Order: sequence, then C-alpha cells, then structure tokens
Amino acid sequence: MQSSAIFPLFYLPPISYFSGLKDFEGNFLIEKEEHFPKQTYRNRARIYSPNGSLDLIVPVIRGEKVHTKVKDVKISNDFNWQRLHWKSLESCYRNSAYFEFYEDEFARFYNKKYEFLFDYNLEILDWLLKQLKQNVKLDFTTEYIDDVPSELDYRTNKIHFKNVEDNTIYKPYFQVFDDREGFKPNLSMVDLLFNQGPQAKSYI
Repeated sequence: MQSSAIFPLFYLPPISYFSGLKDFEGNFLIEKEEHFPKQTYRNRARIYSPNGSLDLIVPVIRGEKVHTKVKDVKISNDFNWQRLHWKSLESCYRNSAYFEFYEDEFARFYNKKYEFLFDYNLEILDWLLKQLKQNVKLDFTTEYIDDVPSELDYRTNKIHFKNVEDNTIYKPYFQVFDDREGFKPNLSMVDLLFNQGPQAKSYI
C-alpha cells in the first residue's frame, strides 16, 4: 500500500498545493510517470489581474502520441509566451509590496528557455519552496502507481482550477486589486508571495 502522498508538478502552483505539502511534512513524492492530463494546473496558473482572475497557460507541444508521460512533455516556444506571462505578472503585481524584492531572481524563469515542462515546473517549485523557507528534499515516483488512497492522491481532483468553490477556509490577505472584486482565494503562490513577502510562510 502506498504510504506517501503523491503530488503532481504544477506551474506556479496555487496556495493549497503548498498547504498540502506542509501537511505531509516531507513524506510525499512528486509524480513523474503519469500521462499528461489536459486542462490542469500542470501548465496553468491563476493570478489576480486588474480585470479579475487571469489564467497563464504554458503552451505545450502536442505529439503524435495521445498519451505522453508528463516528464516528456515539451514546451512549445513557437511564440514568446514567456514575455507575455512576464508582462502579465508585471501588470498584476508591479504595485504589490514585494514584487521588486523577488523580481530579479524570479525573472530568470521568463528569460531562460526551457525544453521540458517538467524541468521548468521543478525549478519554479524549488525556488518557491526556498522563499517559503521550506527545507524539503524532493523525491520522485519511479513508476505510475494506481492503488493510492484518495487522501494521499493529489494527482486528480484534489487541487484543480475548476474547483473554485471548495470547502477550504482561506484566510484573507491584502491583494492589489481586492478593492475591485474582493478577496480571491487560492491563487498562485506568487500572489501571496508578492503581496505578503517573507510573511507568506506563516499563511500556509
């Protein structure tokens, strides 16, 4: 029986992702062998824009195979999506309290070209964990495991951008545009980080 929780690898993961990792105190694996599912946080992040929620989507190459392992999914660089994402992040968070504090380090994810989505997401996760002072050693699955208890399996619907209304109570914190549409819960961790800075670690 699988005893460790299994988490997928997301792009700029939501706050609930880090709360989940914290709950398992390092006893988790990062899923490396699953088939890449469409329309999930694996290549999508949600931030707070002047016009409300905004999804940032990393374009991926659709291969001939219907089922591609997530570790083999390649990023499509046919257009400069990184520049587009960076401009969006700037317009959303330039006026936040801590964007400039993280900007120089964070910008590398939008200046350096990456071939594989998995490698890109992994570097981002590693950086975010460091900012949250979470000293976690990341271990990975070596095969796809079907028989995982639902409370340990975060690969399917536990954290999904379509589940906006869940039963989790999220503590409000100041957001740049909350005077327009109020507090938006469970956005990308960068929303919390840019607004709360080093205090973000005490929120999750």
